[in-house]
Amino acid sequence: MASSPSLLLYDNPPEQEDSEIQVLGGLLAVEKSISPKFFYDEEGSKLFTEITRLPEYYLTRTELALLRENTDEIGELVGKSSLLIEYGSGNSEKIRILLERIRPKIYVPIDISKNYLTKAADALNDEYPWLEVRAICLDYTREFELPFVVEDRPIAFFPGSSIGNFSRDGALQFLKRVKHLVGDGGGLLVGVDLKKDINVLNAAYNDANGVTEKFNLNILCHLNREFSGDFNLSGFSHLAEYNAQEGCIQMFLKSKSDQLVNLAGHEIYFDKGETIHTENSHKYSLAEFHEMADAAGFAQLRCWRDARNWFAVFYLGG
Repeated sequence: MASSPSLLLYDNPPEQEDSEIQVLGGLLAVEKSISPKFFYDEEGSKLFTEITRLPEYYLTRTELALLRENTDEIGELVGKSSLLIEYGSGNSEKIRILLERIRPKIYVPIDISKNYLTKAADALNDEYPWLEVRAICLDYTREFELPFVVEDRPIAFFPGSSIGNFSRDGALQFLKRVKHLVGDGGGLLVGVDLKKDINVLNAAYNDANGVTEKFNLNILCHLNREFSGDFNLSGFSHLAEYNAQEGCIQMFLKSKSDQLVNLAGHEIYFDKGETIHTENSHKYSLAEFHEMADAAGFAQLRCWRDARNWFAVFYLGG
């Protein structure tokens, strides 16, 4: 645990052995896959921030607008909570809107990328001298407990439609874990991408500047570095398309040729055209998300949507 006068960093990253087992299990399976959490090394986090500013990627600016336009009502619903927890905090851009309105005593950003988390937490620590920042580096897709005693009513914040990266059952299990963490008196503010025109969805994940392609390929750089791999990035191409039956964007890396890759002492064979599944981004109807939140034990207290019904921010309570 590292600290400064009003900043604490709890470092609890996944064990290297556990991560290696997970990566190899996915890549040695019949249908190859890599967990999207491996996107977020420092370079991957930077590239994702760049994605959020692309003209095709409507999600971030739409969610930011909803938060800004409804900040007073959000503040009234949340109340004077003194503990604000953000899952997948990234560059902490959106949280500033809530910090200004709610003014919690303690802010807890949680992210898997330690370097990116530390930089963002340091910036907030300097920007808000009245705020105590307790940053936690861990894999929030797994069950965890906060490494300190919670004495105040907690509010969780999960922006960016990141809940769509879980399978539908995984999203339900995640909501149940959040409900357990915040308790009956706590709440969750969550961004959800809604179902819409397929062309809009496909464009958002296949931008003209190729930033999403760089982001997708960077996951191989991360694996090369962490697990002594020799993936050749030029041997793979980016593929992202909407699967209407599953209700999600599915993202892959596609092998351009027959090739052999070494990773963590194992040989992994790829046929030409074989894919590695790297991410799902599920889209929900309002009814689907209502049903899932209810099954997790939450009550829907409020929902804000943009004029095009492309995106929603939900406030869920006990």
